[in-house]
Amino acid sequence: MTGMRVLRIASQVEAASLALLLANLVTVHTEAVASLGGPVHGTAYLIVILTVRRASPQPAARSRAWIPGVGGLLALRQLRRPRP
Repeated sequence: MTGMRVLRIASQVEAASLALLLANLVTVHTEAVASLGGPVHGTAYLIVILTVRRASPQPAARSRAWIPGVGGLLALRQLRRPRP
């Protein structure tokens, strides 16, 4: 898989898992969802950070990757912009 494809998948998993964790928190707070969703979100978050660090020399994209939940999507958007 290419770096951009890995980043796209990991950023989507990161955002979806955070949404699932927050929805679980404000509704029923099922322990099984938290036990599974937490590590999935954390792993996706780390993959996003490492993939952006490896794929891009742009400081703007690297700093956006550190934002939990949506950082991968923001970094992906930054990387797709044409550079001047």
